[in-house]
Amino acid sequence: MTSLSVETLAADATEPITSAANAQLGIAVLAGIAVIVLLITRLKLHAFLALTIGSLALGAFAGAPLDAAIASFSKGLGSTVAGVGVLIALGAILGKLLADSGGADRIVDTILARAGGRAMPWAMVLIASVIGLPLFFEVGIVLLIPVVLMVAKRGDYSLMRIGVPALAGLSVMHGLIPPHPGPLVAIDAIGADLGVTLALGIVVAVPTVVVAGPLFSRYAARWVDVPVPERMIPQRASDRLERRPGFGVTVATVLLPVVLMLVKALVDIVVDDPENHVQRVADVVGSPLIALLAAVLVGIFTLGRAAGFTKERISSTVETSLAPIAGVLLIVGAGGGFKQTLIDVGVGRMILDFSENWAIPALLLAWLIAVAIRLATGSATVATISAAGLVAPLAADMSTSHAALLVLAIGAGSLFFSHVNDAGFWLVKEYFGMSVGQTIKTWSVMETIISVVGIVFVLLLSLVL
Repeated sequence: MTSLSVETLAADATEPITSAANAQLGIAVLAGIAVIVLLITRLKLHAFLALTIGSLALGAFAGAPLDAAIASFSKGLGSTVAGVGVLIALGAILGKLLADSGGADRIVDTILARAGGRAMPWAMVLIASVIGLPLFFEVGIVLLIPVVLMVAKRGDYSLMRIGVPALAGLSVMHGLIPPHPGPLVAIDAIGADLGVTLALGIVVAVPTVVVAGPLFSRYAARWVDVPVPERMIPQRASDRLERRPGFGVTVATVLLPVVLMLVKALVDIVVDDPENHVQRVADVVGSPLIALLAAVLVGIFTLGRAAGFTKERISSTVETSLAPIAGVLLIVGAGGGFKQTLIDVGVGRMILDFSENWAIPALLLAWLIAVAIRLATGSATVATISAAGLVAPLAADMSTSHAALLVLAIGAGSLFFSHVNDAGFWLVKEYFGMSVGQTIKTWSVMETIISVVGIVFVLLLSLVL
């Protein structure tokens, strides 16, 4: 299979499409997504295999030659992994250093020592948001839930009053803030600026997490009152360490990549001269790769060495951090392949044709598409990747800020109403010892609030910017 086939397929996708062809493509997209949904939900197939098969099915349903569909999928997989694979790996290393060194425990203990009573839910949001920056959602849950359970037990707090804010902090970080995989892939697919997306993501995330966390937890605590499942309280990492890093240096290490990327975005806006020496330096230092790499290298000393880790222990920590992300990388890569197949068969052109006749803002359209895929597949990452591939053409004439808002609209939609087809649903249910109904009343409603409040603030920002 030569690259000519992919280029020919992509070229065809830019030509005007008839109504009949649009209808065929629309059916092909629905059929391709249906294949993915059925494989994941009914046959319990791994998302990587489901996305691979769904991509080939999409090409077949759209009438594309099979060899061209295979080449499109391979091209998309390769470019996606090349774009975000290293960043995901660096984020995993930083998160593992934070957990194993006891740095996460230091942050938690310091904040909790200074909070109490009504301030505790707000403290949990702060803890989850700071720790959630470099961590995958599942890792963040495993790390934070024991702390939530201990705080609820020792302080005699309602489990939902403490737990929901922590979950909200983690979920908002996961859906809206890079360097998490979903936002990174959406940024790459749409061609948005990472620094601007990060800055606007924080603006959207703060009010969203306040509403879905501390405020909603008041009602969640009334609806669901469950005892603390003591069997889920394991020994903390710091209990096995002779010493651990300090609070200030730990927070500084976690926030270092965020600060570097924000500095780059600020310099790009203020200087706005690609030939300027200051901007060139900022562009290098604030690039996601260098920013995360710097945080990892700094973390080896400020977290690993501060905890008394030997060179061998640090090497082991780095090695063990990479194994769990293999599945994430494969899913993200396959999602990129699905996105490229969508683009090459002409779905982008179809979306543009339809959107011209719809009185729906592009940001709201992106959110609705992500919501539909999220409800069908249960995966926020799959929803983000697929929706980004579908609406990427809409970003062609957008400003830098609106392209970033398009990413955030997709991210908000990808979090809508987590239910029984989402692994996160079952993770929360088991850790908190809730029934399916209780999990829906708390976790699922919280995710829906995040999604709706998120898109509301994205649309409000679009009016201002």
